[in-house]
Amino acid sequence: MQDFRQEINARASMDLEQRRTWYSPVADVYYDARPHYPHKLIDRSVALAQLDSDASILEVGCGPGNATVDFAQFGFSMTCIEPNQDFCHFVQHNCDRYPKVTICNTSFEEWELEAKQFNAVLSANAFHWIPPEIRYTKAAAAMCDNGFLILLWNLTPEPKYEVYQVLEEVYQAYAPSFVRYEGAQIQAEILRGFGQEILDSNCFKELVVEQTACEVTYSIDEYLKLLSTLRRLEPQAKELLFAGLRQKLEKFGDSVQLSFLSAVHVARKAPVRG
Repeated sequence: MQDFRQEINARASMDLEQRRTWYSPVADVYYDARPHYPHKLIDRSVALAQLDSDASILEVGCGPGNATVDFAQFGFSMTCIEPNQDFCHFVQHNCDRYPKVTICNTSFEEWELEAKQFNAVLSANAFHWIPPEIRYTKAAAAMCDNGFLILLWNLTPEPKYEVYQVLEEVYQAYAPSFVRYEGAQIQAEILRGFGQEILDSNCFKELVVEQTACEVTYSIDEYLKLLSTLRRLEPQAKELLFAGLRQKLEKFGDSVQLSFLSAVHVARKAPVRG
């Protein structure tokens, strides 16, 4: 888990220009490659945050709209912040049907605070990109009194451990940063850490955590596209890595079974101490 925490901290410490373009090479495949958030967690987050159809949501780091579309379907008014221009193009297209969704091509740090304007602040697999000294205090400041923070997470989809063991030598050769296997126990610890961080911020209270074990089946091509969204690779290393992985994976068949934990953290805004 320490490697994962170091990676999280490294992303939050990137300068804004790096973060604006980090996903640009895979912007066209990100929406379809990443697993969807379970509908039952979306529904539970809406219920826990006590959101009715005229609620307003600020989404931090909406990406191409992987969670945005799910929440827009409820009819909420949504202001979605995304620093990556390529992602903004895709989320605009994906939300064409939802006139109450507004996309802002900026970072959360640079976004001009609209204080106490939102019933909830939502972030799906993106809150860790914001520096810790900013993310909780600014999110709380944007919320109405008794507003809610909603953090959705899909942790890393992984093949069965025996499959990973076969793939590990390919990772070692061409992409050492991929050499990490979490499994359900470590992923549960990661989620507990995220929850504790929310409480430690002193900006939120009454934390509720719900999680579920997910399984998905990808074709080999789909799995390789997914990997391209999880780490950045130089083109030559990517070509060699994917060729080696394909060769190994084809021995198991034409598809890959993946498992991961999905979760939502919902917490109420704490009163401001005078």
